[in-house]
Amino acid sequence: MTIAVSIVPVTVYQQNCSIIKCETTGKAAIVDPGGDSERILAAVEQLGGEVEKILLTHGHMDHCAASDVLRKQLGVPIEGPEEGDRFWIDKLPEWCQMANFPHADAFEPDRWLHDGDTVTVGEAQLNVLHCPGHTPGHVVFIYEPQKVAWVGDVIFAGSIGRTDFPMGNHEQLISSIRDKLFAQGDDITFIPGHGPNSTLGQERQTNPFVADSRYG
Repeated sequence: MTIAVSIVPVTVYQQNCSIIKCETTGKAAIVDPGGDSERILAAVEQLGGEVEKILLTHGHMDHCAASDVLRKQLGVPIEGPEEGDRFWIDKLPEWCQMANFPHADAFEPDRWLHDGDTVTVGEAQLNVLHCPGHTPGHVVFIYEPQKVAWVGDVIFAGSIGRTDFPMGNHEQLISSIRDKLFAQGDDITFIPGHGPNSTLGQERQTNPFVADSRYG
């Protein structure tokens, strides 16, 4: 089962929103629509997919603020994150106002996700890992057949997610990366919430925060 992926940087934070399309069915999912919904929909049209759902890694505004708008516009469900991020989504209007970010209403996902769940895009099945630390309800999506993962703000090329936000936890984040993500294999290419793609193997070798040399 082959998927096609288009990455669309959105908002002033240049957050990597992804469109995943199942090549067999043409069905598509939007991952982390933080804003700029028209730009996202233009990318969907260019990819040629029919959106059937929205997937969220976590509840920070730059990853989810356009979710409810797109849900209503497209008539599709929102799946994710894990329910530990409910307080982030419930307070979206306040966070947006404090950050001078475009307004977004609070919303309720159609499905909260849990560690070990799966989500589908057409006939493609993605595995769900609960990887708290950056936020308590952060999840990661992994498509094993093509060795690709959507990791939100858990890990970046050469860096890791911030843990100074409410209910962030540095030790928990390190554990999520080293015990859960790295266990998926060095050959996994990941699409982070910001910045360029990398591989888990590259980060295991060179990332100054979580490399084996730091913990060996």
